[in-house]
Amino acid sequence: MVKHSRRFTEVLQKLDKNVLYSPDQALELLQKLSSVKFIETLEAHISLGLDPKYADQQLRATVVLPKGLGKDIRVAVISQGNNLDIAIASGADKVGSEDLIEDILNGYTNFDKLIVTPDMMLLIAKLGRVLGPRGLMPSPKSGTVTNDLKAAITQFKAGKLEYKIDRTGIVHVPIGNLSFPINDLKVNLKALQDSIEKNRPSGSRGKYWKSLYLSSTMGPGIPVDINLLKDYIIG
Repeated sequence: MVKHSRRFTEVLQKLDKNVLYSPDQALELLQKLSSVKFIETLEAHISLGLDPKYADQQLRATVVLPKGLGKDIRVAVISQGNNLDIAIASGADKVGSEDLIEDILNGYTNFDKLIVTPDMMLLIAKLGRVLGPRGLMPSPKSGTVTNDLKAAITQFKAGKLEYKIDRTGIVHVPIGNLSFPINDLKVNLKALQDSIEKNRPSGSRGKYWKSLYLSSTMGPGIPVDINLLKDYIIG
């Protein structure tokens, strides 16, 4: 049996387990219930009617959150030649070529995103054992392997993130700081919903959205009425 702290138990008692909340109600409630001494992250947990063991039911995509994530995203770039100057001018936090590859092999991972140009892919293959477990290995699908460094750096700095379905068919995505204005959180949630709809796998059959819960870092999961989300109008 799962044991909860006194604070968490008191929070749970304020929720109606038989109610599906509107997105607005869930967001307002999470902000009201937050009592910790740090700024929590708002997370969306979406159960989809997909079985990831089938290749045509995989979901892996990116979304640009219009209001950002509420934190500085540290971007590292591995490239060569003039691309290094472009990366620096575009705001990359760490730039290098084979020297940066060696730093990473020696344990340097002080970044949130690693972007590489295609001409460096063979050289970074050996980084898989270091970056793979941390979810930092670049890939074309995530937008972190590209020749357009300026656009990639700008987008990730602005709030672009990658999401994918886990082995149980659930997508877990942070969508901003809980301290954001309600409307900003609504805008980010709507952008995520639109992205998941747009990237629906070809093998998806039947009901696509099964359930949606919104939660904060230390808060409970609040069930949201999916039908209201689909008809969501940003005020």
